[in-house]
Amino acid sequence: MAQAGAAGVVPARTQQSEQREAMGRSRLLRTTGLILLTVGAIAAVGALVVRDQIARHRRDLFSSRALRRFAALGYISRRTASVELVQLLRDFVAWEPHGLLRRRALHILARMEQQLRQMPAAEARAEFAG
Repeated sequence: MAQAGAAGVVPARTQQSEQREAMGRSRLLRTTGLILLTVGAIAAVGALVVRDQIARHRRDLFSSRALRRFAALGYISRRTASVELVQLLRDFVAWEPHGLLRRRALHILARMEQQLRQMPAAEARAEFAG
């Protein structure tokens, strides 16, 4: 009978070691969570700063700073194609010293030229339809 009662009791050392393991896991999860939260907050702040800089410098196409020129290209790429923008981009491509920005401008320029080529055809179709 003494053996049956002893089998149902968990020794004190086992309970203490399980509690230590549980506390260690809890501490590890809490630390991991805080690290992930911190990294996420830093990434969000960084994205906001870059977004703000791009918004401020969206019209600085011929700036001495590459980030400002990049922001200006992003701004121009969202605009409706026009003859003035195509001429401006042609000037920029001839002036731009960095190949990456020059290629980006060429891509935007090609798209805008294509849009301008299609514009008269679309307007003519609209006149015939109306």
